[in-house]
Amino acid sequence: MQAITIEDGRLCWGEQPDLGPLGPRDVRINVAWSAVNRADLMQRAGKYPPPPGVTEIPGLEISGTVVATGERVERFQSGDRVCALLAGGGYAEEVVVDAAQVLPIPQNLGLREAAALPEVFATAWLNLYMEGAAKPGQHVLLHAAASGVGTAAIQLCRVFGNPCFVTAGSQEKLEACYKLGASAGWNRHDGSFVDAVQAWGGADMILDPVGGDYIPQDQDVLNADGRLVLIGLMGGTESRLDLGRMLMKRQRVIGSTLRSRSPKAKGAILDALYTHVWPKLASGEIVPLIAGEWSIQEVEAAQQHVTDNANIGKVLLRVGKAR
Repeated sequence: MQAITIEDGRLCWGEQPDLGPLGPRDVRINVAWSAVNRADLMQRAGKYPPPPGVTEIPGLEISGTVVATGERVERFQSGDRVCALLAGGGYAEEVVVDAAQVLPIPQNLGLREAAALPEVFATAWLNLYMEGAAKPGQHVLLHAAASGVGTAAIQLCRVFGNPCFVTAGSQEKLEACYKLGASAGWNRHDGSFVDAVQAWGGADMILDPVGGDYIPQDQDVLNADGRLVLIGLMGGTESRLDLGRMLMKRQRVIGSTLRSRSPKAKGAILDALYTHVWPKLASGEIVPLIAGEWSIQEVEAAQQHVTDNANIGKVLLRVGKAR
């Protein structure tokens, strides 16, 4: 099969070995679309290697058509149009993945739109409602809110009853967030967001992919019994925690990653998506926001678009012919 490999920091499309026989719970999928995630950029830079035993081919989500299933797979059969959450391997013509990490495409969506779903909605759901335990009516602060995860999280907050305050890097991005349902926002280039969030009523839960010097500011705006869920380190790996504030306000700081979780754990997250989110995608209450598309051979340009923070929503990679 053809796939992308990382060679001295370059992304190269070329022949790779076939994926071999299926395990009893595996599904083989002919890939139509993949997508770019910041984890791909970190892997390319040598800062986020795949988990042990996982392919070096980047790519954490795909959509496509099932071409074969293992003997214990009952949910899917050849010809089914699906999307899948991966630990790696999505920048390729074919993937093999545990059936627990595969979902049917929501009704009324195509393969292109479905490629924008697995990683961002799994990340947003996991960290808002499983790790972050957001309850209806609680205030949520979302950083980097115009990203794929951010635009998914805004919509989840809207339909599940959580007013959200967003930070983003331009007025254009803030306006896009407001259209998706954000209650209020702050341009990060205007300085600290602390006063604005406090005036809004503070945050009961914060979803932070930045880290660095955002952490003490997060603490300043986090209400009593609040949860800060850290999902990325765009702002750096070191910060300062005010342990006195953490203790007296009963604040919780939670580190969370998705990629290294087991198929069973990922399956539980996808089951929750299928129950709670897939019907809202089918009805159009929630929509995948797509920033643009490139062919898989143009993957370096696609990744540069994300590196430059130019995207509002997901950047997709066209792999196969199906649309």
